[in-house]
Amino acid sequence: MKLVRLLKHWMLPGWRQRRIFSAPVLAAMETAIGQTERTHRGEIRFVVEKALKSRDILAGKTARQRAEEVFTLIGVDQTDEKTGVLIYVLLADGAVEIIADEGIDSKVGSTRWWELCRAMESAYRQKRHAEGSVRCIQVVADHLSRHFPARESNPNELPDRPILM
Repeated sequence: MKLVRLLKHWMLPGWRQRRIFSAPVLAAMETAIGQTERTHRGEIRFVVEKALKSRDILAGKTARQRAEEVFTLIGVDQTDEKTGVLIYVLLADGAVEIIADEGIDSKVGSTRWWELCRAMESAYRQKRHAEGSVRCIQVVADHLSRHFPARESNPNELPDRPILM
């Protein structure tokens, strides 16, 4: 099983990630994050990782474990109110994970995040990457707006631009 996964990660060409998440798609995602962050006090980051390193695959690292690492690596855990949310896509596995900091996670709960991940994976299987990504951003923002609505002072603590790794 590890060999099959290893081959999937090795053989996924970089151009595929750039074609799926083209400049216009990334711009639409960045715009969605920026616009929705005006309605809440949270921070949304979106990361698409093409594939894991061989050592991580051989060690059995899951998409969830990698998302948890990335959450800390890019500082989503550093927001003032603990309202950072990472939407993480591991393209080679076709996996989506949402890691939410304790402030928002305690309000929404793991079941809702899990359902949103599965909906996004479904959109991706239907080749609706842009639509699925923007819709996910909007749903995350709806949760943040409900529980942490914007205030007069609403600083943008993290960049809105999605990251391709």
